[in-house]
This record gives sequence, C-alpha cells and structure tokens, in this order.
Amino acid sequence: MKEETLHYLLLIGITLASAIVVATILRKILSIFIKKYAVRLKTDPTNFSFIKNSVGFLIYTAAIIFIFFKIPYLKSLGTALFAGAGIVAVIVGLASQKAFANIISGIFILMFKPFKISDIIEFKDGQKGIVEEITLRHTVIKDYENRRIIIPNSIISDDTIINSSIQDEKIRKHVIFNISYDSNIDKAIEIIRDEAMKHPLIIDNRSEKDAENNSPMVVVRVTGLMDFSIELKAYIWTNGNDDAFILKCDILKSVKERFDKEGIEIPFPYRTIVYKKDLHDTK
Repeated sequence: MKEETLHYLLLIGITLASAIVVATILRKILSIFIKKYAVRLKTDPTNFSFIKNSVGFLIYTAAIIFIFFKIPYLKSLGTALFAGAGIVAVIVGLASQKAFANIISGIFILMFKPFKISDIIEFKDGQKGIVEEITLRHTVIKDYENRRIIIPNSIISDDTIINSSIQDEKIRKHVIFNISYDSNIDKAIEIIRDEAMKHPLIIDNRSEKDAENNSPMVVVRVTGLMDFSIELKAYIWTNGNDDAFILKCDILKSVKERFDKEGIEIPFPYRTIVYKKDLHDTK
C-alpha cells in the first residue's frame, strides 16, 4: 500500500513538474515568436499574446485530468462528483462566477478588439497607459510612471475607454490660455499661433481646400469670458498622445515667455485684506 501511495505521489509530482516545464518552454517560444514575427507578418500581436497566456491554463487543466484518470481513488471521486453534477455545478458556478466572467470578457476583448497590445487607453477615472498584456483573467497596462495597472477583464469590458491609438493616432490637442481684459486679444492670438507653428511636433492636418484658402494651421478661438480673464483655446494637431503631451508643455512655456515680453497679462486671483484697526485709524 505504501509503495502504491508512493507511486501515485510520484506520478502526481512528475505530471505537475512536466506541466510546469512544458508550459514555461511554450510560453517562452511563443514570446520569441510574437516579438520576432508579429511585425514582419503584419499581424496583431494581441491574438498571439492571448494564445500564449492560454497555454498554461490548458496544459495545467490537461495535467489535472490526466492525474484524475490515472489514480483510481481520484477517478472514483470524479465519478461521484459527476453523479452529483447538479449540486457541484451550483457550488462551482457561484464560487467561480467572477473568474468565468473575466475569461469570457477576455475572449470578447480578443474578438471585438476595443483595444490591443501597445494601444494607449484612458479610463473615465483618469488612469492612462499603454496596453502591455491581455491574459485570460486580466489586462496589464503600463502607466506613464512605469507602474503596472492590473484590471480584471470583466471590469475593463464594462468601463468606458478612450483609445488614442485606434484607427487614427493623430490628436488635435487643445491648449488653453487666459489673458486679462486689458490685454490685446489679437496680439495674444498671434503670439500663440506663432509659437505653435515653431514647434517641431506640429503637423498640418488641413484639407486641400483649407490649404488653398490659406486657412491657419493653428486655430485659436475665444472660448470664454470669465470673471477675471478671457479664455483662448488653441487647436493644434500632432502625431499621437506622447507628442501631444510634449507639445502642450513646450507651448505653455514658450507662450508664457512671449506674453511676458509682449506685455500680455495672465491674470491671477489676489486678495486685499483690510484690518479693522486700520479702519478705525482712518476715521
């Protein structure tokens, strides 16, 4: 009996060890294949990545089934479980509801492709980053602080997503400036447009008709008359989300410097404090 038990324990150990080794090797082979051939074959790496992450699940499942069939006690246990399949199904269904929801959502993400690997996506709560990996359970996103955001597929499928990479990666960046009511609006617009045109990351997204009519590449409009300032908004086209961020930061700096030189005031709130003692002294 002891020899038989040792034999079964050895069988379980060898099977699980083999499954781990095979799964690891296949994942590495698929990773190399994805990196090497996905771009060359002009195929979406998301499909290969999902298959890579499914390999481990399939191999471990096959290993567990093999163990159940090879060990008589586990085989009889499995038969008994199947006999009470109704009760087991309810228990397993309740226990693994979220897990199955994540798997199904992952399959839907793969099928309908609201985003894919290397896309830049943003959620309504402000989280933003590059899709790094899509697994059966979750999606991994690398944010701009080089941290990994891990979101279950069921949650990401129900959320509203802004995809900056789908179809057309060009972005019309809106850069807002506020000037005082005493400042010259036309001069401020000219400065903003001039500084934007100098930036190396700006692109010309005008139609042929607009170019023929000499419409400006950078449109600047008065978008608000605030309590203490006039709001100007510049519409600047550039290639992609990363370029848009750099362009905005650079233009904010260069326009501020030009405003200082040209006498365009950027208003800021200030408060005058009058002490009661001073009021009595003036009386």
